[in-house]
Amino acid sequence: MAGGARDDLAEKMAGEVALSDDPGATLRKWRTDFGVAQTELADELDVSPSVVSDYESGRRDNPGIGVVRRLVVALLDIDENRGGDHIRQHARVLSAGFDSDVVHDLREYSANVGVERVYDAIDAEELFRGSQDTVAGHTVINSIAAITRLSSDEFYQLYGQSTNRALVFTNVTRGESPLVALRVVSPTPNAVILHGLDEDAVWEHAQDLARIDDFSLAITDVDLEDLLGGLRTLP
Repeated sequence: MAGGARDDLAEKMAGEVALSDDPGATLRKWRTDFGVAQTELADELDVSPSVVSDYESGRRDNPGIGVVRRLVVALLDIDENRGGDHIRQHARVLSAGFDSDVVHDLREYSANVGVERVYDAIDAEELFRGSQDTVAGHTVINSIAAITRLSSDEFYQLYGQSTNRALVFTNVTRGESPLVALRVVSPTPNAVILHGLDEDAVWEHAQDLARIDDFSLAITDVDLEDLLGGLRTLP
């Protein structure tokens, strides 16, 4: 694994924990983001799982920089031993100039995945089916941050390697803003998923735009952590 990408990510992770008002919750966020169980992290650190649990829950004093460094290094080592997928994903986001408050996750799959499988992973309900029924990756975006801070060219970079993907917008109230923003981006992704709302709250023209631009449209209101965890189960 390239030292630069790993070192940049390690610095970002350690900085977030050190500056957090709740370091334990931030540690837990990174551990779950990497798909690492408490027991696995504890084994890597050669401590009991209760030690990891105590830090994440705040039962132990706020970890010092030495403890934070050990935890970060352990997570990165585990990921490298698995093939380094998460390090590469975060490197793509960072190299594109996006912050984690804009892009929650960006990932390519090992093979095409049916949109129904994506929906099942995050408990999503489809509102319209486009002509393409598979995706080869996903990008999870904070809709407000993306719309207010990104140009159309930067918006397109969110697609990753191709438009054959699911674009998930979080922090959505009706869906109007992200769907209108997509109209200036060509081509559109195969699937768009609006997160944080139910069907009654969806903008009345949402399905019309999905039909015009030919993408599948779905909604889900699971917790963000559950949404990211569900997407990580995809190949």
